[in-house]
Amino acid sequence: MEPKRYPRQLSRGANNAAIALSETEVGKLFSDDTRSDIGSEAEKMRFANEVNGLVVKFLRLEANAALGTDMLVMERLYPLDFRAYEVEMREIWFDIFADDLRALHQAGFVHRALLRPSHLPGDRYDNILLTQQGLRLIDVGISVLQRQVGESFFWAYVQRELEELAMFREFFIGR
Repeated sequence: MEPKRYPRQLSRGANNAAIALSETEVGKLFSDDTRSDIGSEAEKMRFANEVNGLVVKFLRLEANAALGTDMLVMERLYPLDFRAYEVEMREIWFDIFADDLRALHQAGFVHRALLRPSHLPGDRYDNILLTQQGLRLIDVGISVLQRQVGESFFWAYVQRELEELAMFREFFIGR
């Protein structure tokens, strides 16, 4: 069975669809089966936003009566194709991205989804977008805060993310 398609739908992840609300806002839809995750995702997004601008900006939570679903409303990003830019520019963007990601780690946040699992549909690095402002992260659904999982889990997640970061560097700069 094909998942429900919404008006103005931009994309669909493993559990949620994202729709365009305006030129500046996107709504990530949370249906009945995922409604309990919305508060957690909003909390993690707000936490990351206080550290730096790497994660898409959280705006608000909202109920959408017309669609019968709750929404996490965030800034709308407009992705660019990185292959249109010189390798030297991509190296600069990557270095800034890596520094911002490490700052998030030091603050107690790990994204956990730089690399999409191979069993899920989509591109390998769907959650990393090149925008006019540089590389940005979206979808913090499986992200964790250190205070929620403790030291050992958190640093194991960070180690895995740093391995994914190295793979992303090869993909982003070497392609």
